[in-house]
Amino acid sequence: MNFDEIIYTKKEGVAKIAINRPERYNAFTVKTLHEMIQALEDAWADKSVGVVVLTGVGQKAFCTGGDQFTRGKGGYGHGGGLDMIEAHSHVIFLIRNIPKPVIAAVNGYAIGGGHVLHVICDLTIASETAKFGQVGPRVGSYDAGFGTAFLARVVGEKRAREIWYLCRQYSAAEAYEMGLVNKVVHPEKLEEEVESLCKELLAKSPTALAVLKASFNADTEGLLGISNMAGYSLKLFYDTEESTEGRNAFTEKRQPNFSKFREG
Repeated sequence: MNFDEIIYTKKEGVAKIAINRPERYNAFTVKTLHEMIQALEDAWADKSVGVVVLTGVGQKAFCTGGDQFTRGKGGYGHGGGLDMIEAHSHVIFLIRNIPKPVIAAVNGYAIGGGHVLHVICDLTIASETAKFGQVGPRVGSYDAGFGTAFLARVVGEKRAREIWYLCRQYSAAEAYEMGLVNKVVHPEKLEEEVESLCKELLAKSPTALAVLKASFNADTEGLLGISNMAGYSLKLFYDTEESTEGRNAFTEKRQPNFSKFREG
């Protein structure tokens, strides 16, 4: 399988998907997500694969969400297939439902939609240089489905609201302390640690792991409907001046001015 915006490899039972847009801090486009969907579906169908690893190329970023420079009024477009919101939702669906553990190897910034991807993964191993956070309210966007409610299950309501409302960035150590990641390692040890974890998982019963994953997911399965509704509302929101102000401020490297949108 040949891809342009991801690198997809399979070796000794491990399928690795690396977002390959380091010049844009591995921010994804619609094409990136379409390629991720193809890779995840292949990893699902390949019975020789027991573990999936999701990461980003380079040392600067795991993934920083949707590329704001490809976003116009009305959203990011669709490139002839699923649009950005639909494709991101489908990637989340595949990560959650593939009957194999998915590990996020976070090697830098995990921000916005990229942060959501790591939260949804079964396990997260982070480099000491990793940074975590949300930016939606700052750029005129949001993920009011799995990105919020599932995050609250992981770190608790108060902390999840803080992450979304304030759009702060958190160090790997802070993320570990709040239960957002499983382990923090030196940058040079990240790949080694992930490989070791994959070997541990591959030594376990694949059926047992698949059933356990389904069981863990069952408690939050109702979020799928909420996530779908949030996606429809976000498409409408992208058509507003308020959302456009957030996008423009980001691309122009200035603070957004949302004050006029609070007027009655």
